[in-house]
Amino acid sequence: MTAMTTAATPGAAAPIAVDGPPHGDDDALIGLVRRHPRLLVLTGAGISTDSGIPGYRDADGNWRASTPIQHREFLESHARRQRYWARSMVGWPLMSRALPNDAHRALARLQQAGHVEALVTQNVDGLHQAAGSTGVIELHGSLSSVVCLSCGERHARADIQHELEAANPAIAGLSAVPSADGDAHLEPDDLHGFTVPHCRRCAGIIKPDVVFFGDSVPRDRVAAVHEALQRADALLVVGSSLMVFSGYRFCVAAAQAGKPVLAINLGRTRADPLLTMKIAAPCGATLTRLDAALRNIAA
Repeated sequence: MTAMTTAATPGAAAPIAVDGPPHGDDDALIGLVRRHPRLLVLTGAGISTDSGIPGYRDADGNWRASTPIQHREFLESHARRQRYWARSMVGWPLMSRALPNDAHRALARLQQAGHVEALVTQNVDGLHQAAGSTGVIELHGSLSSVVCLSCGERHARADIQHELEAANPAIAGLSAVPSADGDAHLEPDDLHGFTVPHCRRCAGIIKPDVVFFGDSVPRDRVAAVHEALQRADALLVVGSSLMVFSGYRFCVAAAQAGKPVLAINLGRTRADPLLTMKIAAPCGATLTRLDAALRNIAA
């Protein structure tokens, strides 16, 4: 549902070098963070899978299912908006009930201990804030808010859910396999009668306040991340394949600035050739051990 292309918009994955990055263990990660204590942390879908929210890609960086909706098709096609909102209506309950997991909580503690210069997420689930992290830069926006494309009026996504269910009772009771970012694998035969929500103020088209594929990340968010990177000692990527440009660009910038680029990710990433170290282990357990070790050292 969200992400980016090559250049400055969401899009296709670039080829990845055959040679992998140096692999590290807990001790190597702890040592590197001690030498570079101010981290810019960039998180992706892999950090939220333990909260029950599926990711977009498999360990090789390939799509798990069909490509998410494109920005242009949402704007131009009423039928595509019907499909999007039907799937979102069925998938929203899982997203709205999701709770932070060990990885979110560990990052919040690391921030409180002064190890996180800034926390940037490609996710739209709000789980970092729910875990206690502050000043989070939501690169792709947040699903909790819906915006009118005509007048700019904002609506709470929870309120839109009530409207969707009231207007579409036949679909409201359906269940489907969940997909990334509140989507669901729902393919009803006929959605011609599905009622999409509209702006209460002007009846204009509304969309989640997130960056769909094919759209661009707002410049002020990109600038804020680059500023944080200048202040940081190293970049730590957690749970992201970096297949889209929106996050990958910061790995390139860090490498060009001579700053270490670390990754905690079970699968390969687009930035593998740029990585100083890669920890191929679960996010939650690795971050929890990192937090505990740094606290013991400080005690």
